Amino acid sequence: MNSYASALSRSTALRRQAAVYIITNKRNGTLYVGVTSDLVKRIWQHKEGQIEGFSKKHGLKLLAYYELHGEMSEAILREKRLKDWKRKWKLELIEKKNPYWLDLYESIL
Repeated sequence: MNSYASALSRSTALRRQAAVYIITNKRNGTLYVGVTSDLVKRIWQHKEGQIEGFSKKHGLKLLAYYELHGEMSEAILREKRLKDWKRKWKLELIEKKNPYWLDLYESIL
């Protein structure tokens, strides 16, 4: 059983839960803001390099921040707003919830 399958067997609360997330490669490193309806699966995909594009190119595998939303439309709107934010504001958002820049992936399993 791979780590994603194992995570799915333990974590059903975040499945089909709209979420906005920020991943990075290190503290104060490159940031990527994304949205998903399955946070556990999406972060696992990033960690395994299964998502082509910006995150794979920059090695973004550390879940630095996430927030859950009741509706996907809310999450998409929040993602768009966060993408428009200045980098400094995004860093401050991460620092408030995750001051040590721990990988939050284990906390969602």
